[in-house]
Amino acid sequence: MQIRVPPVAILCALAFALPAASAQISDVSSDEEILFFPAVASELANNKGWQIEITGCIFEPEQGRLGIALLRRTLDLADVELSETESALFAERARLFLVDNERGKRIIVQLGEHRLHLDRSQPNGHFKGTFRFSTRDFERLLRSETNALGQLRFHAVLPERDTREFNGVISVFNRSGWIVVSDIDDTIKVTEVRNRRALLRNTFLAPFRPVDGMAAVYRAWSEKAQPQFFYLSASPWQLYRPLAAFVETNNFPPGVFVLKNFRFKDDDFFNLFQNPQKYKTAEVERLIEQFPDREFVLVGDSGERDPEAFAALAKKHPKQVKRILIRNVTGESADAERYRALFRGLPAALWRVFDDPSEIVNAGP
Repeated sequence: MQIRVPPVAILCALAFALPAASAQISDVSSDEEILFFPAVASELANNKGWQIEITGCIFEPEQGRLGIALLRRTLDLADVELSETESALFAERARLFLVDNERGKRIIVQLGEHRLHLDRSQPNGHFKGTFRFSTRDFERLLRSETNALGQLRFHAVLPERDTREFNGVISVFNRSGWIVVSDIDDTIKVTEVRNRRALLRNTFLAPFRPVDGMAAVYRAWSEKAQPQFFYLSASPWQLYRPLAAFVETNNFPPGVFVLKNFRFKDDDFFNLFQNPQKYKTAEVERLIEQFPDREFVLVGDSGERDPEAFAALAKKHPKQVKRILIRNVTGESADAERYRALFRGLPAALWRVFDDPSEIVNAGP
């Protein structure tokens, strides 16, 4: 007996089938780009497997000159005479802030044999996804998808005709071991946050410069104790690419970045560096809670209230915060009243103020 299927039923079946197929591919147009930030895989307690959090953003790059000119005026640089090199660098970094962020986009990534659906992108173009794996499945990933640095590799799943590649890496954090949380600005990179004109020049007009000797210290720590690094800054995520290149080209150990969300339409650039104590305290506390069995070395500078943030964290989490190292950029010695008050009640061996990085080679993990 031949059964006739009503046309309406066929249409309904197609309506459900088509989205299921398209849902396996990232929602990205040919004029849009995907940028993955370094992701984290953390081992769960009680042998409950592993958790992976993947983050990134999707945007349409800015190609025009008008936005660059407007940004230059916004930053009070319109009347500043720039060299040809400075103009080119400003245009390059300004475009990072002038992208068209894409909201509501679904990103799909391939991690080994797993196809993972991330949450839809927010109004600022940022997206994330959190996934859990059994120990068995995660160990299989480690055997098949690990790069030379011990990171897991993944990529965005794109439409068939899109030949571009958007790749990401995942740093693997076991439950135990050392974590170094390092501030970036004026700790490992010369930014001069306390000087508005110098801050602008060092952010938009000049190549990023390392603090002499800090990379060598971090490499020595890596060889001795194999810590893993988080690079923390009040700088915005728009600067992630040049900051990541800075870390790599200056031979700092690879690490995960913790930066601020920012849009010019919502805030003023200089407000990024206001109240850094509250921001950094919250971000480091999140890491301490995420890795309860890890020991932490906190490295910062004296110019952005890092001592205040780190001292409070050490008093709250004495079993995890094992070292606090502060680069002196304000001319205050270790016996200054500021430090005596902040670190009162904490072990003297816990903290140190240093002028030259060579002083802390043996003070780390």
